[in-house]
Amino acid sequence: MLSRVRVWLNRTYAENVFFMDQLRRNPSDRAVEIHATHGDPDSPVLAAADTADLEPEGLSPAAYVEYALDQCARRGIDVFVPRLHQAAIVAHRAEFAAAGTALLAPTPEAVAVFEDKATAYEAVRSVGVPVPPWHRVRTADQLVAAVAELEASGHLPCFKPASGAGGVGFRMITRTPFSMVHLNGFPGPYVQLDLVVDALRRAEEPVDWLVMPRLEQPEVSVDCLTGPDNRVRLAVGRTKNGRRRGFTLDERWLAPARLIAEGFGLHHLSNIQFRMLGDRPVLLDVNTRPAGGLHQLSLCGVNAPWAAVQLALGEDPGVIEPPFLGQDYTVVSGPRPLVPTALPRQRVDSEVLLPAVPAPVRAASAGEVLPL
Repeated sequence: MLSRVRVWLNRTYAENVFFMDQLRRNPSDRAVEIHATHGDPDSPVLAAADTADLEPEGLSPAAYVEYALDQCARRGIDVFVPRLHQAAIVAHRAEFAAAGTALLAPTPEAVAVFEDKATAYEAVRSVGVPVPPWHRVRTADQLVAAVAELEASGHLPCFKPASGAGGVGFRMITRTPFSMVHLNGFPGPYVQLDLVVDALRRAEEPVDWLVMPRLEQPEVSVDCLTGPDNRVRLAVGRTKNGRRRGFTLDERWLAPARLIAEGFGLHHLSNIQFRMLGDRPVLLDVNTRPAGGLHQLSLCGVNAPWAAVQLALGEDPGVIEPPFLGQDYTVVSGPRPLVPTALPRQRVDSEVLLPAVPAPVRAASAGEVLPL
């Protein structure tokens, strides 16, 4: 009888409740127990896990590594899927291995390349993957010059932090004066250039932004599973065009994704995103972690989380071809249970154990998929 597999997800996205569901419903019929940690007691991943802890706040990356090693040893973790402090954790892969824990994460070199979007664009361009024109800016004058150059080429400029995830800090620049038009309806991503310039001139610290053209849809996110031998086992594109989502195996998207995953050591699960610049796909972003929407590949008959855990354990699943491509779909929100609210305040010098799978007391939104 095969032994139970113990998997830990640290401070991960709410959508990964579906990642956890897929691990439990694995095609190998293997027993899986999931440990989750988070800084937010209302994260639905804590309620979805078999065991859960609140994470101490304020730890440095080095201190977090020590915390993680202790969690792995005490919890008997077989596979650790790190999101928070991924760079620091993968640098200590040998220490986790000595504790009996495999890291489901890329090489330190890959994480270093893709932590910084400017470094990533330079790197992938050097191997022939198209990237959009971009400018790294830190001052108001650099911003004004970059915007003017992009506008002269017919582009609508936007900016985002050189490092970051989840679209945080993304804005599109407009020269339209601020007016009541901008106060009607829902808040949007547009920000007036003069307001940004004024804020930068008054800022005490320089920013670190990429200024680039707004790229057009469709957006295609290629989910890749890559082995430590740098061979891709799985590559499927998820398309997004407004509300409509779908799947693709078009080599326009898959070929450059494979080139990046295999060429830069993006071992295990990664997500490589493209958008359109005119009539050609260009790289948008590279995530060195499982995408929040990875579970959507289940609509193609693929259980990517379990295949990744097998690979991390040295049980190579081989090349995985989706048996079919699912129909187009959209994403809606639905309720998930949360743990009870009566929790003591978390202290750095203490551990708070959360109950396993408590009764639902409040609802949290999480993306589920429905066909179109």
